[in-house]
Amino acid sequence: MLPHFRYHPDPLATEAFQELGEPVRCPCCGEETSVVYRGPFYTIDEVNGLCPDCIASGAAAEKFDGEFQDSESVDEVSDPAKLDELVHRTPGYCGWQQEYWRAHCDDFCAFLGAVGYKELLELGVLAEVLEDLEDWQREGIQELEKNGGAQGYLFRCLHCGRHLLQIDYD
Repeated sequence: MLPHFRYHPDPLATEAFQELGEPVRCPCCGEETSVVYRGPFYTIDEVNGLCPDCIASGAAAEKFDGEFQDSESVDEVSDPAKLDELVHRTPGYCGWQQEYWRAHCDDFCAFLGAVGYKELLELGVLAEVLEDLEDWQREGIQELEKNGGAQGYLFRCLHCGRHLLQIDYD
């Protein structure tokens, strides 16, 4: 069972973690794990196959002096402890270019995954995310395609439930 990640509630579904057929050793704790991290980790060392527990505890970020999210590529929040949790104890996500983490109600949002126009319609959140976008982004919203050249990354506010979108192009 995975630890709970407040800002990334289902990292198996978003493919931040991968379940393996054969266990491997986590480079941080040395324990065997059959679930490994496949998302970004900004560190000098090349580190692969981190276990979920070493990310959740902050041990991986501390041991390898790394971050799972670029601390400059986030919306602003007032509490530095929230930024610390996001960059040091939350699995990141892979974007086309620079990943960017959304915030709302003075806290980081939960990352729900990659989406296109079709998924926004199916989830019933299109009108809601359009309210937050710039005019030029609204005009091109129908071009968004999950795993396409232009896709969205969907976030949900932990406090009010509002959905926010980050758009990225390959």
